[in-house]
Amino acid sequence: MKKIIAVILVLLVFQKWDAINAYFNPPPSYAHLHPDKVILYATAWCGYCKAAREFMDKNNIAYHEYDIEKSTEGKKQYDSLGVRGVPVMLINDQIVHGYNPEKIMQLANNE
Repeated sequence: MKKIIAVILVLLVFQKWDAINAYFNPPPSYAHLHPDKVILYATAWCGYCKAAREFMDKNNIAYHEYDIEKSTEGKKQYDSLGVRGVPVMLINDQIVHGYNPEKIMQLANNE
């Protein structure tokens, strides 16, 4: 019984790790550097990055993009967020990993 409870707790922590980590280690705020509400950290070759760009363009969500392979400032900010993979978006000081249209809309509409 103790093992089952331990496994369930581990699964819950794993599923909510981003929220737990953001609570104890809030990401740096880079919003003051750009007039746009979304900062996109991406690469030119990433298909999900392209999908994120197209989604934000289609929904009139203003964003500032850093190509983390070409921009030293973008790479520095990306590294300071402690994330891996692309795309990564910083929306209202919350990190969105990957292409997640529902989360993008939810956070972008919460001004």
